[in-house]
Amino acid sequence: MKDIFPLPVLNLPEADIPVKGATAYLSQGERHQILFMRFAQDAVIPEHAHAGQWGVVLEGKIELAIGDEKHVFGKGDRYYIPAGVRHSARIFAGYADITYFDQADRYAAKRQGKPASARNDSK
Repeated sequence: MKDIFPLPVLNLPEADIPVKGATAYLSQGERHQILFMRFAQDAVIPEHAHAGQWGVVLEGKIELAIGDEKHVFGKGDRYYIPAGVRHSARIFAGYADITYFDQADRYAAKRQGKPASARNDSK
């Protein structure tokens, strides 16, 4: 299966996200982070709050509870979670997005592995 993300994204450091089945690539800015995320299995993210978050859904479906409102977003949709607003999510296998966090330290890089262009993938 062809990856949704191109090599420049796959060559970014992986983000350390404690969600089983999630893979995310981290683009680090001075005052923000951009994550390119994909989920191989369903995931539930408990209610929490942090700095502002904006996302664009590339594939699949996500159910977001933002404050007191519940939403379902699919391919092509955008969402915004204002700073400090409590939210939770149910993410379905096959989901992929690009997420902007208005926070430079939301996630740390997991590791510095070989660039995707140097990996020996025979699939």
